[in-house]
Amino acid sequence: MNIASLLRYTGLLVIASSTLVTSLSAAYLDDWARMKSIRPQEYVCYRASAPVQIDGKLDDAAWKKAPWTQYFVDIEGDARPKPRFRTRAKMLWDDNYFYVAADLKEPHVWGTITNHDAVIFQDPDFEVFIDPDGDSHEYYEFEMNVLNTGWDLRLPKPYKDGGPALNEWEIPGLKTAVHVNGTINDPSDRDKGWTLEIAFPWKALGEFSRTAAPPDEGDQWRVGFSRVEWLIEIIDGKYRKVPGKKEDNWIWSAQGIIDMHRPEKWGYVQFTRGKPGTVKFRPDASAPARTVLQEIYYAQKDFQKANKRWATSLAELKLTPHLGKSLRQPPSLRATADGFQATVGIPGAKGAIQHWHIRQDARVWTE
Repeated sequence: MNIASLLRYTGLLVIASSTLVTSLSAAYLDDWARMKSIRPQEYVCYRASAPVQIDGKLDDAAWKKAPWTQYFVDIEGDARPKPRFRTRAKMLWDDNYFYVAADLKEPHVWGTITNHDAVIFQDPDFEVFIDPDGDSHEYYEFEMNVLNTGWDLRLPKPYKDGGPALNEWEIPGLKTAVHVNGTINDPSDRDKGWTLEIAFPWKALGEFSRTAAPPDEGDQWRVGFSRVEWLIEIIDGKYRKVPGKKEDNWIWSAQGIIDMHRPEKWGYVQFTRGKPGTVKFRPDASAPARTVLQEIYYAQKDFQKANKRWATSLAELKLTPHLGKSLRQPPSLRATADGFQATVGIPGAKGAIQHWHIRQDARVWTE
């Protein structure tokens, strides 16, 4: 999460090229233009081969077999410079927990926030976003700083669609730990950074998951990681944020815009019981449909903003559908009592058509 987004909203993927051609240009479609070409990162999450001790050190035998993610990039992707400091993560799972570990390089480790459920990203932090069924709704967010202070919350839907942050939601049984390679809040020396471990109980993640928790073999969840970093200076022997400078947002899978609450661009995590290093990631067959539906959704958001109503046809949106090889049925749009529903068809089992939908609050689903 970033401060600009909070203030604004509080008061896979295989890209189907040229699936829609649009002549409409406005704020939401400008966002989508920066997001569309980004392919979410992919990760195969293996079952832990041995117990995982949550102490922040990442020296357990199970972690040694888990692959690292790609190094984190700026939230806007290639449009921005590479991060100043390296960040990467690992994942594992067993019958009880979904494990996340991260390694954050940092020459000056500092933190100030000690109250649970405070706005943690006012400090340098690490953040996890989890959407179990990939519908962009009912997702979880957890943030922590180097002092091992946490903030857990649930969002029924994204901020841009009116979703509130439910801070009262808690994660019973959550385990977290931090290990610092250096000293905290000591400007007199240079540090190497910090590592962290998180164990998310499946029981808590399954509460609103609409899917198996723990996942079945081959299941894919959407997961986002973010690191917030601040430019600092040393004044009178203490760290201070550089006045007038915004935070940096470095993430695993680029969003294209400065807003982590776009679940459609979070990474894919595929769970398996297979031996580490033996399982290949399976590309999301619904990606072409999701791309088409997102473009319709973003065009509708602009249309509604300009006209105070939802469009009832693609022609009214000035969108021209193109039926590519990945689609079996061109997109359609119809009005509903609440807003709209857009639908597109992709190849399904035994030659059938699998229909995918999106509605006015960004929820994506199939029957």
